[in-house]
Amino acid sequence: MSLPSIKLRGVVSGVLVTLLSGTALAAASALTAGAPAKQQPDLLSVQTGTDIPSKLSFPEVEQQRDYTKREVMIPMRDGVKLYTILVIPKNVRNAPMLLTRTPYHAKNRVDRTENALTLRETLPQGDDVFADGTYIRVFQDIRGKYDSQGDYVMARPPRGPLNPTKTDETTDAWDTINWLVHNVPESNGRVGMTGSSYEGFTVVMALLDPHPALKVAAPESPMVDGWMGDDWFHYGAFRQGSFDYFVGQMSSRRGGDDIPRKDADDYTNFLKAGSAGAFAQQAGLNQYPFWNRLHAHPAYDQFWQAQALDKILADKKPTVPMLWEQGLWDQEDMWGAIHTWQALKDKDIKTPNTLVMGPWRHSGVNYNGSSLGPLDFSIDTAYQYRHDVFRPFFDAYLKPGSASVHLPDAIIYNTAEKKWDYYRAWPQVCEENCNGGLTPLYLSENHSLSFSAASKEGTDSYYADPAHPVPFLPRPFAFSEGARWKSWLVQDQREAEARPDVLTYETDVLDAPVRVSGVPVADLFAQTTGTDADWVVKLIDVQPAQVPDNPKMGGYELPLSMDIMRGRYRNSFAKPEPIEANKTEHYHFTLPAVNHVFEKGHRIMVQIQSSWFPLYDRNPQKYVANIFDAKPEDYIGATQTLHYGGVKATSILLPVVQADKD
Repeated sequence: MSLPSIKLRGVVSGVLVTLLSGTALAAASALTAGAPAKQQPDLLSVQTGTDIPSKLSFPEVEQQRDYTKREVMIPMRDGVKLYTILVIPKNVRNAPMLLTRTPYHAKNRVDRTENALTLRETLPQGDDVFADGTYIRVFQDIRGKYDSQGDYVMARPPRGPLNPTKTDETTDAWDTINWLVHNVPESNGRVGMTGSSYEGFTVVMALLDPHPALKVAAPESPMVDGWMGDDWFHYGAFRQGSFDYFVGQMSSRRGGDDIPRKDADDYTNFLKAGSAGAFAQQAGLNQYPFWNRLHAHPAYDQFWQAQALDKILADKKPTVPMLWEQGLWDQEDMWGAIHTWQALKDKDIKTPNTLVMGPWRHSGVNYNGSSLGPLDFSIDTAYQYRHDVFRPFFDAYLKPGSASVHLPDAIIYNTAEKKWDYYRAWPQVCEENCNGGLTPLYLSENHSLSFSAASKEGTDSYYADPAHPVPFLPRPFAFSEGARWKSWLVQDQREAEARPDVLTYETDVLDAPVRVSGVPVADLFAQTTGTDADWVVKLIDVQPAQVPDNPKMGGYELPLSMDIMRGRYRNSFAKPEPIEANKTEHYHFTLPAVNHVFEKGHRIMVQIQSSWFPLYDRNPQKYVANIFDAKPEDYIGATQTLHYGGVKATSILLPVVQADKD
């Protein structure tokens, strides 16, 4: 039998090659004889278009999912459209909507698990209780970010002197909610808002002029005052870790990478650069308008005062029930929640207004809260709060017929007794030996601490050298190290204690517990040989030398409350002034809130130092108009002196309380 002949057609530059046997070709011709020509797809042909389908559909997968996703572009009053994605439980009717407005890519927020088949799998971890509660979840890119139109402005201020346009995050939230209640037929027309950090800022902004359908709000660790104690400054000291955030947020609509480094250790990188301003210049941050605005306003002038949302919101007297949340060890936004909550209380706002503080790092409320660094809480405290407080509170206002919820003034986790304390009124006031409701813990001779004033006057000194600043974490450290950054506020302080430029004071071993609940205050009487100085104050619980059940905690110096103040602002945050060399000055500033028991057998420790690097920029210790512009020759060593005893007795004012709770 002879082989069939082979015909080769179209061998031209490899465009189309068809191989047919003679027999096959004849058969094909016979079948099509007399029939109209019919075009058949040639699967061997090389296409010139895209191999990506214009639209994909997987019906069987969609049928298995217990939710649907809907993507829309919601128009704002100025015509700008904002990308919004809704995750809707299947077959739901009359469901409330939970809205988060974010600069962190809305679409990614609802895609936690690849090929998720359930709401629980696709929504963020912190949404677990709402995934179980038949909520419509809504995420939106704020204007100028990711898939939304418009221009992005970092923490866009409210309309007014700093924002002459007709829109802000308040109007955008109003317009978004208005669209949702008219265009989501599965909803009951009620909306709640939540979000952490920048997302918390957008919740607070929505409260300045809330849409009538906004029934409840939970700002979590919100950015409220970037100068006083949130992201950019703490009492005037600049937080240098912000630089990478600027680049990541503002390099493009879709973000950017960290600033390249020469050294793996950021202590080295920032020290070699010189001032924070010099580091920014070398990194090209002068191309970013927000950095230029920040650089131009190092003091708490009208630029910052006009966007201090705690005061602005209190003046508005909001009527939306509010649940303010923050971590007791929040390494980024420890100011916003508690100060806005307090400002509303000071205005005697009758609207439900509760503060929740858990044993968490920044945004830790949305993750597993069973531990932080070396601390183990035995239970997932974050889920416990979400399940027992957060969800029932939102249900009460968003789901008609739900049980009413009446929360106390404050719900604060007790970080020693590992339980939640529910306070009818907080902070409490001590009953005796108090100074304005606070109990002085005095510095005394021989580096001791005592609740009794020192028997004699004295001083202690240290030499602060800007060329060798005190690290805020043991070297090497890089801001890109997420794990160390998240838990740094609970790290052992023994390394700092060993430094000669850190003054350390501690009590004798306690023979009875000391319970503190409220806001400690640093009350320093100090002098410097320079003309400017920073003061870092730390309140620490020193564990017993041996902890048999947990050996790693033996002698551990656990920080409870720490912060920094730039001395030039001792008299006015808005109008800095030099410090007169060798003159004793009074420095009085609050520290982060505590709810803790120094247990019997522990010691109370206080550390005081003048640098916390590279988290905070170095104070040159020679007064210059703008520390961002300090030159190498401006950085000078200085002797810092603390006074104890007499009328100028340095102390830490502690919120010592009795065990009087619900």
